Amino acid sequence: MKELVPARRAAAAVQRALDGRHDVTVQPPPPPPGWRAGERALRLVTLAVVALAAALVTGRPWVLALAAAPLVLLALALPSGPRPEAVTAEAEVEPRRCFEGEQVTVRIAVSYDSEAGRLDPGVTLGHGVRLDHLAVGPHRVELALTVQRWGRWTLGTVDVDVYDHGGLARRTVRAELGEIAVFPLPAHAGLTPIPVRLPQRLGEHTAVQRGEGVEVTGVHPYVRGERQRRIHWPATTRRGTLQVHQFAAERTADTVVLLDVLADVVDPVTGASSLDETFRAAAGLVRAYLRTHDRVGVVSVGGATRWLQPGSGQGYFYRIVESVLPVRKDLAYRTEGLRLLPPPALPEGALAYVITPLTDQRIFEILHQVRGRANPMVVIEIPTGEPVLEPGDTEGELALRLWRADRDAMRFALVERGIAVVTHRPGETLDLALAPLLRTRIHGGTR
Repeated sequence: MKELVPARRAAAAVQRALDGRHDVTVQPPPPPPGWRAGERALRLVTLAVVALAAALVTGRPWVLALAAAPLVLLALALPSGPRPEAVTAEAEVEPRRCFEGEQVTVRIAVSYDSEAGRLDPGVTLGHGVRLDHLAVGPHRVELALTVQRWGRWTLGTVDVDVYDHGGLARRTVRAELGEIAVFPLPAHAGLTPIPVRLPQRLGEHTAVQRGEGVEVTGVHPYVRGERQRRIHWPATTRRGTLQVHQFAAERTADTVVLLDVLADVVDPVTGASSLDETFRAAAGLVRAYLRTHDRVGVVSVGGATRWLQPGSGQGYFYRIVESVLPVRKDLAYRTEGLRLLPPPALPEGALAYVITPLTDQRIFEILHQVRGRANPMVVIEIPTGEPVLEPGDTEGELALRLWRADRDAMRFALVERGIAVVTHRPGETLDLALAPLLRTRIHGGTR
């Protein structure tokens, strides 16, 4: 039975590695309570014991003199007063919300009720966190951390060893750093394609209907009550009757971003993660539409379906991102079936952007639902994870051709259904992918 436990642990570690997930809930064992011998005391005692043993083995009394030096040093290092009994450590983290690549400052205040010696911190960092700087003072420990990947991460723990005045004994106190919300860096995006039909709300997009906008779409005969400053004099002179400018109405748009989190494909060459690029592209898309005062919502597909109904305002960007950050900790995002999208998550007529690496056939179930609701839809493909072949690998070349043919077949099936498909490559601006959509407005499906 004892031999099965390490094998099970190894199998679990291998399975986590194959799944591409990290167990972020694992913490180091708790520190032992109370005071215990420090490294200095152990070294001095070891020297004294070795000298005494050598004297007994050799039978030479003068060897006992070698044990006198460490024993004298041990006696001189004994503290004159009592050791601290109440030792506490409180951690302060600023900020608790940041973007990828930004720095987080951790300040740990250590307090004790009597005289103590130096502090020796032991840092255990969480996944996706890097230690850049460490400073230790009499009553404080400061750390400068850099968060490298988006998600809701546990920063880790800091075990501070508090030594007595002589450095012979130590006591460990743990400071929990807690969690931090790391937002993905939004991809650069400024273009906001719109569908044919827009809701009847004032906005910044030009609609096909007539209204009180700023874009001139033609002229029409003057109607009593219209502003005389809008008279189009060339047309009036040519037709002999008063003609006034005709303007297009300005409306707002409803946009929903659907995130494919069914799988995380890592590119073997660049190390780019399809899940990372999906969220960065989604963040850029959400920010671009919120800048034009549109309403934007989000749905993450895979495992527990998470969604947030469309809203507006610059502050809504952080609410949208925070709603999908727990995807990093969703250990069951690979499921057999997918749930139906709730009606509030995808309002009627809303423009749906589906960001997917096109590696899982189950995403077609979601596309079929969106298409069945007659929503205009755009599929943004994240092309990552193409296998790398070794020279002379004929079987690998055949497999790569089949892999590419399968992706081409998925794109062809989407285009045949009238769905716009664009490609966003990691590192490029999102506007390069969205520019072809500006040639015409996006049409919806059929019920």
